[in-house]
Amino acid sequence: MFADVSGSTSLYEKLGDQRALAAIEVVLSELRKSTVLQNGHVVKTIGDEVMAVFPSVDAAMQAACDMQSRVAAIPQGDNARLAIRVGFHFGPAIEEKGDFFGDAVNTAARMAGLAKSGQIITSGQTVDALSPLLKASTREIDALQVKGKQDEIRIFEVIWHDSADLTAMADRDLPINTSASSLTLAYGALSLKVGAEQKSVSIGRDAGCELVVPDKMASRVHCKIEYRRGNFFLVDQSTNGTYVTVGGDAEILLKREQIMLRGRGVICLGHTASSKDAELLSFTSA
Repeated sequence: MFADVSGSTSLYEKLGDQRALAAIEVVLSELRKSTVLQNGHVVKTIGDEVMAVFPSVDAAMQAACDMQSRVAAIPQGDNARLAIRVGFHFGPAIEEKGDFFGDAVNTAARMAGLAKSGQIITSGQTVDALSPLLKASTREIDALQVKGKQDEIRIFEVIWHDSADLTAMADRDLPINTSASSLTLAYGALSLKVGAEQKSVSIGRDAGCELVVPDKMASRVHCKIEYRRGNFFLVDQSTNGTYVTVGGDAEILLKREQIMLRGRGVICLGHTASSKDAELLSFTSA
């Protein structure tokens, strides 16, 4: 497993070296606690990144979720948001002089590289090895050609947001989040509601889309918003990607990926919301 502090460069710019270093150390301390709690071992710390190994795939996933929950609970201050991204992969590795090497290590590092702030990413091979209850708390988001691999790797996101207690999070037949029953999309004077009655809305330039956005950067069918088990997901299907801002988080770019929408936010097709030509869509869940 690899876990690192996302946006550490901007953190140093905002806080200065000493204060940023202290803030990062607080995060790394929490990552170490999560590792020990699941009987894992911190192999090494490189700057703002921790590399760890675990006795089982279930232990690694539980540690990853605990890491995210612990970091999310750290008091935020100085207009500097602390967050981590985590990637892990299950497989054999070579141990030499306290360090670990091999294909599994390289793949785990690549999973971390695919993760965004506040996200946990793992591989299909890893999900296949999880216990059934933990496997239910993952969702497939893509299949990508990863450097060094002959075949595509199925990419999964681990759902950790709803509870700091992983067992409670994973052991369920109920929806992940039942608090939001509808999501309202607004574009200019138009609005659409996604929910139990209309479970999917397509967005793009094509006249056949439920929500037509005549932006030259948008694809004909650019993305979809789907209602699943009480949650709302934006699924990008475009050429130029979909830019999404959820709440007060930083804007992220999705390319052939999906993200869970919560609260309020802004969606822009094909270019950043700060672009002067941007056609903005807003969403509100209730």
